[in-house]
Amino acid sequence: MNKRGTKPAKIDRLEPQVRQGLIVVITGNGKGKTTAALGMALRACGHGLRVCILQFMKGDLYAGEWDGVKKMDCDIELIATGKGFCGIQGNPYPWAEHRANAQDAIELAREKLAGQCCDLLVLDEVNNALKLKLIDLKQLLDLLQNKPPLLHLVLTGRDAHPRVVALADTVSEVHEVKHAYRREIEPQPGIDY
Repeated sequence: MNKRGTKPAKIDRLEPQVRQGLIVVITGNGKGKTTAALGMALRACGHGLRVCILQFMKGDLYAGEWDGVKKMDCDIELIATGKGFCGIQGNPYPWAEHRANAQDAIELAREKLAGQCCDLLVLDEVNNALKLKLIDLKQLLDLLQNKPPLLHLVLTGRDAHPRVVALADTVSEVHEVKHAYRREIEPQPGIDY
C-alpha cells in the first residue's frame, strides 16, 4: 500500500514450493498471545483460508473479537467454549465445570481436525487449560500428532508444556516488560479484550 492506502498496480505473491501445515505456539507471560493468533487469522483470511478459533478459557465475559470476526467478510468461525479463567478474577465456576467445558472443546478440536473443515485452527488458551489440568497432555499431543499435513495449528496461552514446544515448528514467547494492570489500570476494550 502507498501513503494513500491504495494498492500498487502489481503485487507479487510468494508461493512456497512445498505447502506444509505448521504448528505454532505463542506463549509467555506478556500480553498479546491471543492478539497475535487473531492477526494470523486475519492474514489467513486475506489468503482465502478457512479459519476456526476455539477459545478454551473465554466465554463468560465479552471479548471484542466475537463481533469483530462477524464484521469481516471472511470464512472465520469463532467458538468460545469456556467459562472464563479458572480460579482467578473471582470466577465463580468450579474446576469440574471448567474441566467439562475444556473436554468438550478438545473433542470439538478433534472433530475439526478430522473433518478438515478449516485450514487454520487456533486453540486459544489451550496451554493454560493444560497447565490447569482441564485437558490432559496425552489429549493435546494426540491432536498435534494427528494434525492433517496441510492444516496450520496455533496454540496460545501461558506455560506451554515442553513436549508441546518440542513438537512445534514455530514458538514465540511474549515477554512482559510493562503492563498497565500493574499500575491498577483496568483492562480496556479493544486493547485487552
